[in-house]
Amino acid sequence: MIEIHIDDRDVLTALQDLQRAAGDLRPALAEIGETLIESTKQRFSSKTGPDGQAWPANSPVTIERKGRDQPLIGETGSLMDAIHYNVISHDTLAVGSPMAYAAMQQFGGTKAEFPHLWGDIPARPFLGVSDNDQAEMLDILREHLEAALR
Repeated sequence: MIEIHIDDRDVLTALQDLQRAAGDLRPALAEIGETLIESTKQRFSSKTGPDGQAWPANSPVTIERKGRDQPLIGETGSLMDAIHYNVISHDTLAVGSPMAYAAMQQFGGTKAEFPHLWGDIPARPFLGVSDNDQAEMLDILREHLEAALR
């Protein structure tokens, strides 16, 4: 009779490491959160949404009031500076802004809907995932899973 012994401890250890890394994605999600904050802040400079579409320019009234044409950037840059992420659980990440007017800037609104506005606000999406963001997120996940196998 022929006996074959297989020492599969390395394979089992690698599978356990992979399961542990995949079961708690918090470290990868934190890295993804940092990446998304940076790409979101870059949108304020490029004046484009995650889909690459240019934001509508400020109205002449806004330009006159602010003294410049930089959509979503006030004197303090508070909206851009308030972009943050929160790793909510082992598999959930939230990216956003606590600023009260962030949703209005993201989705837009009309004076008819919101009488307190001095005029219509066009949507200027700054939150979201671009194609580049998605590729970076996948790279981050791959790196974290590969590290678990080392």
